[in-house]
Amino acid sequence: MKNLYIIALVLSLTTNAFAQKKAAGKQSKSVLIMNGTAHLGNGKIIENSVIGFKDGKIQLVADATLVRIDMSAYDLKIDASGKHIYPGFIAPNSTLGLVEIDAVKASDDEDEIGNFNPNVKSLMAYNSESRVTETVVSNGILTAQITPRGGRISGTSSIVQLDAWTWKDAVIKENDGIHLNFPNTFRTGRGAENGVIEVNKDYVKQIEEITSFINAAKSYNSTTPKERNLVLEAMKGLLEGQQTLYVHANNEKQIIDAITVFKENGIAKIVIVGGFEAYKVASLLQKNAIPVLLRRVHDMPLNDDQDYDLPFKMAKILTDKGILVGLENSGEMERMNIRNLPFLAGTCAAYGLDKEIALQLITSNTAKILGIDTFCGTLEEGKDATLFISQGDALDMRTNKIKETFIQGRLIDLENHQSNLNKIYKAKYNQN
Repeated sequence: MKNLYIIALVLSLTTNAFAQKKAAGKQSKSVLIMNGTAHLGNGKIIENSVIGFKDGKIQLVADATLVRIDMSAYDLKIDASGKHIYPGFIAPNSTLGLVEIDAVKASDDEDEIGNFNPNVKSLMAYNSESRVTETVVSNGILTAQITPRGGRISGTSSIVQLDAWTWKDAVIKENDGIHLNFPNTFRTGRGAENGVIEVNKDYVKQIEEITSFINAAKSYNSTTPKERNLVLEAMKGLLEGQQTLYVHANNEKQIIDAITVFKENGIAKIVIVGGFEAYKVASLLQKNAIPVLLRRVHDMPLNDDQDYDLPFKMAKILTDKGILVGLENSGEMERMNIRNLPFLAGTCAAYGLDKEIALQLITSNTAKILGIDTFCGTLEEGKDATLFISQGDALDMRTNKIKETFIQGRLIDLENHQSNLNKIYKAKYNQN
């Protein structure tokens, strides 16, 4: 029995090893994609396009009817006739790679003990071999902001591309910003009052704690301290304007108070994450050039007196008011649901936004908000060749059928655990 157990264990480990996908190698062959409809991610479309890239960078984006191409300059030629080409989608405020199985505590590394943790770096815990990530890539999400959770200041996020051996291979922007959960004006009662919404009596005190912490960080980083304090030291980039403060807040008063507090304390770069009632303070956001990463679109309104379809219309409302908007998808089963990010944008299009503007919510807008728009977010010459070819409209779950995917010019294997299961059970039920 002991020998049988050892054999079973070895077979299990071997199976898992072979099941793990390997990262693609560096782009070695130049690629030319022809005849497809290119959605550039900046609001423009080229109906009959040619896109060429080499060494991980896009060299050519043009209308095939207006340019002459030296075909011999490209090793691999792809005919995308009848198909659509998109820049890779970007998932902000994501916990991809930080939790593999929610019910297995050992695989959960999304938050840390303590209330003020700017020194906690999510990148150190990022698992580039996550099986969840494979399913996300197969829907066109090729870049993600890996974000910690919990506490008042959760920690520092980083931005990665989703095809790598390790976090070091994956990172494209390290420590891009610090995430702060602004105090709620209301809270749910506990014990006998469980489920009853009540005023947060500690609201002012909690804001004062944030201000005190910022002042302590300012004092520490403006002098030469006798003893090193990693927590306060981690605030230096934010205070000097090199990092962004991502403020997680939803209701009107939260957003107003957050902007007031952080502007008074000299925080230069602010992004509102969630922002469900941001439309109520649009003029304030516009005046201060503060963008919004809008909370999950496929959700219910926060309050009983709001339109049932307000979440679906929110992106258009904010866009029409001149706010730079991106989409995020945190919440229940958020890692598995990140694969639905393109369909959130599709819903925004169904509720009033032009389809190409809706596409910007998960491409160029998000790239600008995260500060990575110089090398990704659109199909433009000089940018990373991070893109994919879809059989149809990538914002529609019925037609988002991805045929080829490239990350920094590397052709990505789209096979994953879920697609393999699909083949197995198709064979099972179609075997007769």
